[in-house]
Amino acid sequence: MGTQRPVVVGIDGSDSALLAVSWGAAEAVRRRVGLRLVIAFEQPRAAPGGVGDVLLERARLRLAEAVEVAVREAPGVGCEHRLVVGHPISVLAAEARRAGLVVVGDRGAGLVEGLPAGSVAVGLAVQAPGTVVVVRGPGVAPREARSLAVVVGIDAPAGGEEVLGFAFEAASTRHVPLVAVHTWSDLAVEPEIAPQLDWDRIDAAARALLAERLEPWTRKYPEVTVGQVVSRDHPARALLRQAAQAQLLVVGPGGRGASAGLLLGSVCHALLHRSPCPVAVVRPDATG
Repeated sequence: MGTQRPVVVGIDGSDSALLAVSWGAAEAVRRRVGLRLVIAFEQPRAAPGGVGDVLLERARLRLAEAVEVAVREAPGVGCEHRLVVGHPISVLAAEARRAGLVVVGDRGAGLVEGLPAGSVAVGLAVQAPGTVVVVRGPGVAPREARSLAVVVGIDAPAGGEEVLGFAFEAASTRHVPLVAVHTWSDLAVEPEIAPQLDWDRIDAAARALLAERLEPWTRKYPEVTVGQVVSRDHPARALLRQAAQAQLLVVGPGGRGASAGLLLGSVCHALLHRSPCPVAVVRPDATG
């Protein structure tokens, strides 16, 4: 998970961003790394005289508010903060190259002209070279919910080791169980063939495949209790069902085709908009 790379939190002045600061501060404590708060300021086009200065001062105030939250939540963690001129997605994607992970809220303040609220989260999940956590739901779980599991989605017979590594490490540092979810509803089966298939055998094969994928990680993290959920269901629906009782949902970006590194799968997109808990999107090229 990159013991030296800081946790970077994107700030925009929204309540959602402040929840992201709280989540990021707690994660920096768990990782024993520094915290870096970044707010991107893009000068509005064709703005009347003085408007840019007013917005710039507002950005500074919002950054200062975020610093206060970080210091209160994690007083022992070193906290850097900076205001960068530029588009939020570009600025935070650049920060991701030297970060352990980037954390953002799911609902932006809509400060940038032409940028819909919440689009920074999706844009970062597409463009950032490492791991992006989108804080949804209550952000930091209440005391009685901190034992909730980490849920990881496994959608392929091979690959995705970065996703599994992140999920196991997250469960280990939180001292909570891990729930691994795999679905096989997207099998392309002709209607006239479906009645002839042995669905129990397919289910058993899927369970065996999941156990095989998890085995090296359970040996590496013997302290993590692992539950396995295999179902004939739509991936997003199955993951959302498990996320209802989770503190973190971990998935890959789910891109397809030659430019998979630049795409965001429909399942991941649905989770970013509907998950009841924070979502970590771990790219195949995630470092650290």
